[in-house]
Amino acid sequence: MILVSLPVGLIETNCYIVGCEETKQGVIIDPGGHAQRILAAVQSHGLAVQYILNTHGHFDHTDANGPLVKATGAPLALHPLDKPLLLASGGAPWFGMVAAPSPPPDLDLEDGAELSVGALRFRVLYTPGHTPGHVCFYEPTQGVLFDGDVLFYRGVGRTDLPGGSYRQLFDSIQRVLLALPDSTRVYPGHGPATTIGDEKRLNPWLAG
Repeated sequence: MILVSLPVGLIETNCYIVGCEETKQGVIIDPGGHAQRILAAVQSHGLAVQYILNTHGHFDHTDANGPLVKATGAPLALHPLDKPLLLASGGAPWFGMVAAPSPPPDLDLEDGAELSVGALRFRVLYTPGHTPGHVCFYEPTQGVLFDGDVLFYRGVGRTDLPGGSYRQLFDSIQRVLLALPDSTRVYPGHGPATTIGDEKRLNPWLAG
């Protein structure tokens, strides 16, 4: 598996470029800015982008959607419950900021759906709480999870923004994410990677 992590945008959201080494098919997950940097990384690995995937609709995860859709021709995928957020500038006005407009999604992501990218199979996990339509992308054969703003290294996603729910977030973590194998490598939307097992043992938000 090809995996590139790029901190992008004003608050350095982790954008992930993930590809199949055999077929050179790939995806872009959460392009929060710096479209040209992302494209350069895609091209340096010779990848053909099959999907542009948004874990959720906040602007810091979607700000480069437009130029990347235009440059690659790849369909944009998002859970339908986050479409209103995406099309309302991803919440940028809440912070007095202006976000680049995103095209509407081409593909609605639903819980349990599977996206084939060469030999990789990304399973969509519905994990609301940070936003109503938040999803994660799990590739079981590689043991990796791209989880946006749900679970972080020793932290969890915020729930105080419009559409957030503390109860839903912790249900998503406990019922969905912590049910994955402890060895699962977690690649979050911000900060360093971790594992499910380490967060079970060491994340103070999950104690008890």
